[in-house]
Amino acid sequence: MRLLQQQLVALPRWVKRITLLSTDVVLLVAALWLSFSLRLGVWYWPPGGVENSIFGLMFVAPVVAIPIFIRFGLYRAIIRFLGMRAAWSVVQAVALYAVLWGLLALLSGVPGIPRSVVLINAMVALLAVGGSRMLMRWLLNQVQEESGESRGRGRARLVIFGAGEAGRQLAVGLVQSPDYKLCGFVDDAAELQGRDLMGVPILSIEQLEPFVERQRVTELLLAIPSITRKARNQIIERLRPVPVRIRTLPGIVDLAKGEVNLSELHELDVEDLLARDPAEPDESLLQAQVNDQVVMVTGAGGSIGSEICRQILRRRPKVLLLFEMSEFALYEVDQKLLSLVHNLVSESESESESERRGVSLVPRVIPLLGSVQDERRLTEILQAWEVDTIYHAAAFKHVPMIERSMSEAVKNNILGTVTLVKSAMVQEVKNLVFISTDKAVRPTNAMGASKRVAEMVLQALVAEKTPVFDELGSDLPPMEVTRKTALSMVRFGNVLGSSGSVVPLFRKQIRNGGPITLTHQDIIRYFMTIPEAAQLVMQAGAMSGEAEAAEVFVLDMGEPVKIYDLASRMVELSGFRVRDEAHPEGDIEIKITGLRPGEKLYEELMSSEETRRTIELEQYYSVLPAFRGIYNDINYSYSTTVNKIVTNPYISEEETPLTVNEIKAFLKKNNLLGQPSETSDKRYWPGDKEEKS
Repeated sequence: MRLLQQQLVALPRWVKRITLLSTDVVLLVAALWLSFSLRLGVWYWPPGGVENSIFGLMFVAPVVAIPIFIRFGLYRAIIRFLGMRAAWSVVQAVALYAVLWGLLALLSGVPGIPRSVVLINAMVALLAVGGSRMLMRWLLNQVQEESGESRGRGRARLVIFGAGEAGRQLAVGLVQSPDYKLCGFVDDAAELQGRDLMGVPILSIEQLEPFVERQRVTELLLAIPSITRKARNQIIERLRPVPVRIRTLPGIVDLAKGEVNLSELHELDVEDLLARDPAEPDESLLQAQVNDQVVMVTGAGGSIGSEICRQILRRRPKVLLLFEMSEFALYEVDQKLLSLVHNLVSESESESESERRGVSLVPRVIPLLGSVQDERRLTEILQAWEVDTIYHAAAFKHVPMIERSMSEAVKNNILGTVTLVKSAMVQEVKNLVFISTDKAVRPTNAMGASKRVAEMVLQALVAEKTPVFDELGSDLPPMEVTRKTALSMVRFGNVLGSSGSVVPLFRKQIRNGGPITLTHQDIIRYFMTIPEAAQLVMQAGAMSGEAEAAEVFVLDMGEPVKIYDLASRMVELSGFRVRDEAHPEGDIEIKITGLRPGEKLYEELMSSEETRRTIELEQYYSVLPAFRGIYNDINYSYSTTVNKIVTNPYISEEETPLTVNEIKAFLKKNNLLGQPSETSDKRYWPGDKEEKS
């Protein structure tokens, strides 16, 4: 039997189609004979044998049916992958055939044909044609399953969360893979629980854990791509006790097209580790300083720099200059952007002339080696390309390394920034956005201190219409520059998935079986995603209404996360258990190694003093400059202002961190820094006796 099944699978496709068609011919004739027998209550044989007209009408049945079956695609469908759509096609085709044959038989005037035979024939033919396909589907799938097991390929046993259309389409797609074994569905809908779908049970979440242990399930696929991230994380939270690896689908569009690709099933995104919904960007702000302009990104090969480049390229600049000190990093980002350029070429070719008018069809991407400390090189580039906007992401950022090389941080992060700003002013670049860090707030390490000094330098330069640059160690006279460049600053915390993030490290350690190394159990941080960081940087320059505003923009990053809890969550979402004193049988240990040089337990995005001069916007905070007397002429107004008074400091130590359970669920966006004061609208500004409300 097994040999016959294997031979069927090995047959060419055209042979299978002819075999199926021949089978249908026999079954249709047999169905009519059986219909007469059932109606008359005896094994029927037409009087007169083959010369009887009824006998001829039986053999006419395939002539009527086969063209209809071909039209409905019954011989195009792959038997092994038959789904609900194919089954409905069988029902429609058989029904149409039965009606047409019945009309032919009744209009022919042949005596001895009961009218009820027409209805009986429809039901018997449906059972025969549809049943033969279901039987063949089962036989072929059994062969595939047995062959997969015989090869020892270690089939993954899984359940699908979601018994809706997406879940059913995914299940149909799984049939073709010998690497997966579908054991069941999970769904919150009470009316579906307890039923069978595609031969496997539909369970509730409460029934899942014992089912997983009983069936040895290793993976759970989330087939609910259309729901919000908050709702999905609520489901993930409920699934926490179940020891399975959770994977998700890329999107609903491919499913709707029936293009389910198992290779696109992936681990939960780093965004799923975020304790809030990602901030939605303002497209008009993203376009403002990019579209059809010459844009330069320093540190283009880094995690943030490369994402800024991708975001810029999607908004079609005239020219995108990639400025990077590392040859390897520059080569990598240049190659990755090539595919994006090709996509833009395709889009441009499909656009109408009116849509393209005044916009560069294909942005030029120019990789340039160089250091921000090299003034001559910067001047050459800015002068040659007539740069409009600079996003300054180049910096030394690794805290422990910089603690051992502080002078390099001063040269690159401070003096390099000054050199870049000077060159930008001399060449009259319109906008420059400086990327700072949370570590610049009350810094405890050389990296943070260097970034804070750079912030202060930029604010000092903004305060001067004609700043004077005095070169250190130079005999040249001081250089006076008339500033026409608008300077903005951006400050954010930890970026999930970036080169310095703990997430890639934790993933690697989990993949290797542990342990996960953590410097301190009580470390607490705010988090954002790489796209959010890039979009914040791009929006910052456009958000400032004045060239002399000198604000520092800070993203509202929600509630902080304890790194220990983050590590625990990543272990659990990978299908493992944390091994500790309470659970010695666990899989992955979290090992505490001690704080690194310059590392803080908590994170600050604003100091207590800065909150007194901060305006809360919908997605951001605008930290105004300290010395208000210098900026008296600036009207700090924003279209998205929420509160002009912020009372609580943006410090992770002073916030209640999310628990491990809460990390798994996205919380509603809340006002982290509290409500406006009811007492007074006055603030203290260093250097001012009184602030006007």
